[in-house]
Amino acid sequence: MTSLNPEQLKAVEHLEGPALILAGAGSGKTRVLTTRIVRLVEEHGVPADRILAVTFTNKAAGEMRERVRGQLGREPLGMWLGTFHSLGARLLRRHAQALGWDSTFTIFDAEESLREIKRVMELVQLDVKRWKPKAMRGAISDAKNRLIAPSKFVEQHAEGFDLFLRKVASVYPEYQKRLRDQNAFDFDDLLVKPVELFEGDASLLGRYQERFSFILVDEYQDTNHAQFRFVELLARRHRNLMVVGDDDQGIYGWRGADISNILDFEKTFEGAATVRLERNYRSTATILRAANEVIRHNRHRKEKTLRTERESGERLTVVRTADERDEAGWISGVVERRIREGTNGRYRDFAILYRTNAQSRALEDAFRRKGLPYQIVGGVRFYERREIQDLLAYLRLISNPLDSAAFARVVNVPKRGVGRTSQERLFQWAIEEGVPLLDAALRAEEVPGLPAGGARGIRRFAELVQRFSARAATLPVGSLVEELIEELDFIEHLEKEGPEGEDRIENVRELIAGAMDFDSERVEEWEEGPPDHFTELDLFLQHVALVTDIDRHDPESDAVTLMTLHNAKGLEFPVVFMAGLEDGLFPLGRAFDDPTELEEERRLFYVGVTRAEDKLFLTWAEERRRAGDVMSGQLSTFARDIPEELVEEEMSERLRRESEARAEQRRTTGSDPFGGGWRRRAGADARRAAQDRAVEDSMNQDLPHLAKGERVRHATFGSGTVVEVSGFGPDVRIVVNFDGVGTKKLLARYANLERDY
Repeated sequence: MTSLNPEQLKAVEHLEGPALILAGAGSGKTRVLTTRIVRLVEEHGVPADRILAVTFTNKAAGEMRERVRGQLGREPLGMWLGTFHSLGARLLRRHAQALGWDSTFTIFDAEESLREIKRVMELVQLDVKRWKPKAMRGAISDAKNRLIAPSKFVEQHAEGFDLFLRKVASVYPEYQKRLRDQNAFDFDDLLVKPVELFEGDASLLGRYQERFSFILVDEYQDTNHAQFRFVELLARRHRNLMVVGDDDQGIYGWRGADISNILDFEKTFEGAATVRLERNYRSTATILRAANEVIRHNRHRKEKTLRTERESGERLTVVRTADERDEAGWISGVVERRIREGTNGRYRDFAILYRTNAQSRALEDAFRRKGLPYQIVGGVRFYERREIQDLLAYLRLISNPLDSAAFARVVNVPKRGVGRTSQERLFQWAIEEGVPLLDAALRAEEVPGLPAGGARGIRRFAELVQRFSARAATLPVGSLVEELIEELDFIEHLEKEGPEGEDRIENVRELIAGAMDFDSERVEEWEEGPPDHFTELDLFLQHVALVTDIDRHDPESDAVTLMTLHNAKGLEFPVVFMAGLEDGLFPLGRAFDDPTELEEERRLFYVGVTRAEDKLFLTWAEERRRAGDVMSGQLSTFARDIPEELVEEEMSERLRRESEARAEQRRTTGSDPFGGGWRRRAGADARRAAQDRAVEDSMNQDLPHLAKGERVRHATFGSGTVVEVSGFGPDVRIVVNFDGVGTKKLLARYANLERDY
C-alpha cells in the first residue's frame, strides 16, 4: 500500500458499491487491481472464492494471478480469474447440458467457423462468390454479440429490405443448428451462451450472484453488449463492481466493442465512485504531451491528462522516406546503429508498430538482409499452421466424436486411400441413417457404392480415433499427443515434403512440448470434480482454442518485435517505431467519412504513441505500393496534430541524395530531372476511394492468407500444394503444384482457391 500514489490508494481502498477507475496508459492499473484483490482477502476477510476478476488476455490473467499469489504468499484458491472467453467456457463446462450441449464440447476457432458457414451457404444454395462467407460470419458474430438469437434475427430480417441481411437470416439458424449437432460452440457463443444460461435459470443465476460478492473487470472500454450483460447480471445482488479502463484506448469497435459501456458507466450504475489515474510511469514528458495533444481532438471521451515525473526526454522524430523499402531500410539501419553505438543494449528494446500485417513484408526483408533478429506477433499463428491444425483436428475428434468438421479434415491425413467421392458417400449415408459420422465410419463396408479400399481406410481411421478416445480417459495429454503422432507416423509423413517439412516437424515438436508442459489445474478448478468422461485433453483443447497472438509474444527473446498496433496494447518498449503514417493507410481512407471511425483510429494512434518509454520514431513514405498500384502519400493527420516544438524532422539518406541532386540540376540547368515524381501516378486520384476499401480488406490482419505448403483446391485443376506466394493485396500471385496437372502460376484474386482439408 505504501508504494501506491494517492489516486491508486483511493481506488484500492474503495470497498463497497460500483466504481469506475479511469486508468490512463502506463498508470499502474494492474498494480491497483492486484492490490485491491489482496486487500479484500487480507484486510476485509473476503474469501478468495467470492472474487471474480476478468481480463482481456490470457497473458494479463497469468500475470495478475502471479502477482496476487506473490503478495498473498499463497494460492488464491477458488478465485475465478481469466478472460471473458475462458470464464464463459468454464461456466459452460459445468452447465452446457442445460442448453442442450455436452460438457466435452469443441470450441471452433475463426477458421473452423468460416468453413462451417461455407458449408451452410452451399446447403441453402447461396453463391459463395456473390455473398462473401467472411461477411456472413461478421454479420452473425455481430448479431451474437448484440444478443440477437437466430429466431429473433429471422423475425427482424427474413422479410426485410436489406437483401444481404435476408441472406444472413437463411444462414444463421442453420449454422447454429450445425454447431449444436457437432456439440460445438464458436468464440461468440462463449460470451453469449452464459448470458442465455443465466437469463433462462433464475436459480442458477442466483447461485453465482451470491457467490461472487466482488467483481473486477479490466479493459472495460473493450467490452461488447454480451460482456456488459454478463457482468451486469452477476453484479446485481451485491453491486460491488469495479471496472478499470481507458476510453482513450478503446480500439475494438470493429470487433463489436461498445465504447458507451465505459462512457455511460456512472449512468448505468448509479452512485458509482470515479477515480482517475493520470500519473504515467512509462514514458517521457515529451511523449506524453504528444499523446495528450493528439487525443484531445476526440470529442467523445472522458477528460484526463497524462502526466509524469520523468524528465522531458528526446523529441519525437518524424522521418520522411521514399517508399516502403526505403522506410524499412531506414528503420533497420537505426536499430543496427543504436545497438552498435550502445545507445540501446538489446534488440528487445525495439518495437515496430504498423496498421496492417501486410506492412511487415518490407520490414522483414530489410531485417533479413542485415541479419538482425526479429519476432513477429500476429501473421500466421502457430495454432493455425496446417500441420498443427491437422493434429488438433485429431485431438478434437478424440475428445468429441460428434465433430464432423474435424473428421472431414483428417480422414485422409496422412493419406489412407479415402478420396473426396468416398467421403461424400459416407457423409450422405450417415445423414440418411441418422447416425453420427464416426459411427457410420465404423460401418463403412455397409455404405453403398463405397470402394473397398476407401471403406477399409475409413474404418481403420475410425478405429484409431475410438482407441485413442479410450486412452484419453487415463493418459496425460502430453503422452497422448506423443503416442498419436507416433501411431500416425506423422513425422515420416512430413519428412516427405523435403526441406519445408523440417520446419513443420519442428512445429510438431513444439506442440508435443506444449502438451507435456500443460497443467490442467492452472486452467480449471472444479469445486465438485469434473463432469463424467471429462479428460485433461478437453481442457488442453480449450486452452489452445483461447490462445491469442499476444500470448505468444516472448518478452525475453532478444529480438526486435514487429506487430500491428492492435496487438501492441498493454506492452511497452524503450524505443518504438510507428511505420506507415500516411493518410489513407493510418488513418484508413474510409475513416474520413465516419467521425466515429476516425475517433477510433485516433485512439489507436494514441495507443501506439504511449507504448514508447524513451524514444518514438514516426515514419512515412512519399510513395507506397498498395493494391498493385504505386500511390503517393502525405504525412498522417494524426502526426500533424503533434505540436512542432515536440518534433524533429528527418529524411532518409536516399531522399537526401535525390534532393541534393535535384537542387544541383536546377542550379546548373534550370530543369527538374525528377519531373514531379513524388506525385500520384496519372489517374490514381480517381481510383483512390475504391482502392482504399480493397486495400483495407486485403491487408486486414484478421483475414487468413494462403501460406507456402498449404493444400488448396481449384475448380478446374483439382487439389495441389502451394509452393510460392508473392506480392500482396489484390496483386498476390500463387504458384501451385497440382496433383494431376503439375505446376500452375495463378493470380489469387481470380483463382478462387479454397483450402483443401
